[in-house]
Amino acid sequence: MSGTPETAARASVQVPARRSLAALSLAGFVALGLPDGMWGTAWPSMRRTFHQPVGALGALLVAATAGALVTSLTTATAIRRFGVGIVLAAAAVAGAVAAALLLTAHSWSMVVLAALLIGSAAGILDTGLNVVVAMAGRVRLLNLLHGSYGVGTALGPVVVTAAVLVSSWRPAYAFLLAVEIAMAIGWWTTRALWAGATGSGPGSAPDPGPSGTPGDAPTGRARSPRLVVAAAVTTFFTYTGFEVSAGQWAATYARGPLKLSAGAAGAMVFAYWASLTAVRFAVAVPRRTPSPIVLVRWGCTLGLLGAVLVWWNPSDSVSVGGLALIGAALAPVYPALVTLTPRRVGPERAHRVIGWQVAAAGVGGAAVSALAGLVLQHDGLDAFGPFLAVSGGLVLAASTTLELLTRGSTSRARQAAPT
Repeated sequence: MSGTPETAARASVQVPARRSLAALSLAGFVALGLPDGMWGTAWPSMRRTFHQPVGALGALLVAATAGALVTSLTTATAIRRFGVGIVLAAAAVAGAVAAALLLTAHSWSMVVLAALLIGSAAGILDTGLNVVVAMAGRVRLLNLLHGSYGVGTALGPVVVTAAVLVSSWRPAYAFLLAVEIAMAIGWWTTRALWAGATGSGPGSAPDPGPSGTPGDAPTGRARSPRLVVAAAVTTFFTYTGFEVSAGQWAATYARGPLKLSAGAAGAMVFAYWASLTAVRFAVAVPRRTPSPIVLVRWGCTLGLLGAVLVWWNPSDSVSVGGLALIGAALAPVYPALVTLTPRRVGPERAHRVIGWQVAAAGVGGAAVSALAGLVLQHDGLDAFGPFLAVSGGLVLAASTTLELLTRGSTSRARQAAPT
C-alpha cells in the first residue's frame, strides 16, 4: 500500500537520489559531446602524425557511427539484464580505453579501433540516459541533457587547441581519459541508486517477444504498432539528418555562394550551434515546460521556414538568420520526441524503440550529411538551400505522420510534461 513505512522511506530517498543522478547525467552528456568536438580540431595534427590524407577522417567517423549503431540497438536489453548504473559504467570504461589508445597510439589501426570504442560508448550512454529519462517523462531534464551535449562539443575544440599550443594533440586525450575515469567511478558508485530512483534495475522490465504481448500495446488508438515504430524511426532519421547537414555544410556554403570571410563563416556556424544549445537550456527553465506535442509541431514547422529563408537568400543577413532559426527551432524537437515515445508505443516496448530511434538518428546524421556532400559536389554549393528545404519538409512530413498515427495515445501529452 502507498501509505506503508517502506514506501515512505523509499520516497524520502528518491528525491535526493533523483537530483544526484540528474547532475551525474548532465556531466555524462558533457562527456558524450567532448570527443565529438575534439575530432575535427585534432585532425589536422593527428593525420600528420599517422601520415593520413585529409579524407581519412571519414574512416574514423564511419567507425564511430558503426560502434554507436550496434550498442544503441543492444543497450535496452543490457539495461534490463544488468541495470542502468553498471551499463553506463561500462560505457565510461570503453571511453577510457579509447582515450588511452589515442594517447598512446603508434599505428593508424589503433586510432580506428579507438574511434569504434568511442562510438560504442556514445551509443550506450546516449540510449541509456534517453531511455531512463524518457520513461520518467522529464522533458526539462531531457532538454538539459542535450544542451549539456552542446557544451561538451563546444569544450572539445578548446581542449584540443590548448593541448596543441602546449605540445601536441595527444594531451587532449589525456584529459578525456581523466573525464571518462571519473564518470566510470560516478556511474559505478551510484549503481544502486538507479534502480531505486528509476525502477530500471535488472529484471525490472522483461523484454517482450517480437510480436509483443497485450501489455505492450500503446495506450491509445494506434492500430498498427509496427507502422508507428517505422514512422518514429523515420522521424529520427530525417530529423538528425537535417540538423547535422545544416551544421556540417554551413561554413562551406558561407565561404562559397555567400562569399563570407573565414571569420564570418565561423560566426555563422557558431550562431547555428549556439542557438540550438541555448534554446535547449531555455526550454528547461520554466517549471512547467510546453507540451512536447507543441514543441515538435512548431519546431519542425519553424525549422522548415528557416531552411526556406536560406534558400531564398535575399541577403547574407537573412541566410544567417535562417540558419540560426533552424538551430533554435530544432533544439527541443529531439528531447520532445524521446519523451513522447513511451506514450506512443507503450512502456514495455519503449526501452527497445528508443534504442532503435537513437540508432536511426546516428545513421541519419551520417547518411544525410554525406548525401548533402554528393548533391553539393554535383549541383554546386547553391543547392545547399534547396537541400535544407527538402530535408526540413521530410522532417515535418514524418513527424506529422507519426502524430496522426498516435493521436489517441498522446492526447494526454498536450498537458505540460513532468519536470
